[in-house]
Amino acid sequence: MTFTALHRALGVAPGPLTDELLDAAVNGGVTEANDLDWKSELPPAKGLPQTDFPKDVAAMANSGGGVIVFGVRESQKAATERVDVGEFDEAHERSLRSAAITAISPPVFGLNVHRLGDEGKRAVVVEIPSSIDGPHLIYRNDYFGAPVRNDSDTVWMKERQIEAMYRARFDERRHATEALDTLFAEAAGGRSTRERAWLIAVAHPRIPRFRERLTRDQARDTLTKAKSLGDFYAGKGGIHPLDNVDQHNPRPGLRRWVAVNTATGDRSTWKEAWASIHHDGSVTLAAAVGGHRMSSDAYFEGWQIESAAIECSIADLMALVRVSAEATDNDEYDIRVGIEWTGEQPLTILTTDNQGFTYDGVSTPLHRYTPVETTVNAVEPALDYYWHVHDLAQDCVNQGGVSNVRMIQPPERTDPQ
Repeated sequence: MTFTALHRALGVAPGPLTDELLDAAVNGGVTEANDLDWKSELPPAKGLPQTDFPKDVAAMANSGGGVIVFGVRESQKAATERVDVGEFDEAHERSLRSAAITAISPPVFGLNVHRLGDEGKRAVVVEIPSSIDGPHLIYRNDYFGAPVRNDSDTVWMKERQIEAMYRARFDERRHATEALDTLFAEAAGGRSTRERAWLIAVAHPRIPRFRERLTRDQARDTLTKAKSLGDFYAGKGGIHPLDNVDQHNPRPGLRRWVAVNTATGDRSTWKEAWASIHHDGSVTLAAAVGGHRMSSDAYFEGWQIESAAIECSIADLMALVRVSAEATDNDEYDIRVGIEWTGEQPLTILTTDNQGFTYDGVSTPLHRYTPVETTVNAVEPALDYYWHVHDLAQDCVNQGGVSNVRMIQPPERTDPQ
C-alpha cells in the first residue's frame, strides 16, 4: 500500500498506484502542488545528469517527498491530457535511479518508479521519498544550489533555509544514533559474553512509519519469510540464527514481538539466538557466534569465531530488515553490527583454506570489535539489496583480517550502457 500526492489530491485511501488513478487525476484537472509535478516528456537516458531531472528530484526531496509524473500535459499547472512517453526499459529506469544518486549531494535513495498505461498513453511515475539528509544540493560547474518546491514551482533556497535544513539534519542524525544505541544496548543486555562472543545486530528505520501494531500473525509471517530469505542469501550450509529462534510463536514485548531462543540444553547453547520485530519496523538480532562446535565432541574457544557464522547472521539480519520494511511500509534503515566479548583472549575470526580446513593464518587478533554501521534502502531492487548484504558481511569479516566472504555470493550486476 502507498499514499502519494495522487491519492491525496483525489481524496482516496492508501492503495496501489494504478493507471485508473492517474486517469482520474487527469480527468479531474488536478493541479500541481508541492508534492506533485506534471511532465509531458521523459528525460533521455543519455546525459540524464545534465537535464533538469536531478534538480526536480532534489527539490521534491527537500520538500518532504512527492511524485513526478511523466506523460501528462498541463495548462496553467492543471492536468489536461495523457501523452505517451514511449518505450521505457529497465536500463532507462536504472539511469533515473543512478542520476538521483550521482548528480545530487547527498544522494537521494529509494526512488520508486512505476510504469502505467498501455501503448498510446504510457506514463512513468517517479515517487521521491521524504528525506532527513537535506539540503540536497545540485552542482553545475563551479556553482551549487539547493532547489525546493514552492507550491507548483521549483525555486532555490535562501541561506537561512539552507541553515535551518542543516540544523534539522544534524538533529535527526543525533536522534537516529540514540535510537541505535538503545536498540543495541537492549539486544546485548544479559548475554554471556565472558563465555562466548555474541554478534549483536540492530536496524532502525530512518523515518519510521507509525501505523497499527503488528499482529502475531504478521510477526510470524515476517519471521518465516525472513528465514527463507536468509537461507537464500547465504545458503543453508552454516548456522543461521533464525534457525534457532521460535519463528512460529513470537511473544509480545514492549512495542515489539520477540522470537525467543530454541537452542537449549547442554549440547545446543553454543548456537543460542534471539530476534525481535518492533511495531515501528525496527529489528534486532543477537546470536552466539563464538565457541561453535567444530566436531561431534569438540568446540572452538569462546573467542574464536568462524567467518561463516558472521555471514549467516548478516544474511538473517538483512532478510529481517527487507521483510519488516515491507510489512511496516518503511524504506531506508540505519544498521549497526557489533561483536561483544568480555573475555581475556583477543577475538579471532577464522576462515577456511582451499581444502576446507579451519584457518587462522590471516586473522588479526581484536581486543575490541568496532561496530560496523551502514544505511540501506530496504525496498531497492532485489539484486542491489543482495549486494548490500554481501558488502556489509565483507566489512564485518574484513575487520578480523579475513578478505572475502564465502557464503554470500550474489550474481554479478550488469550496469546499463
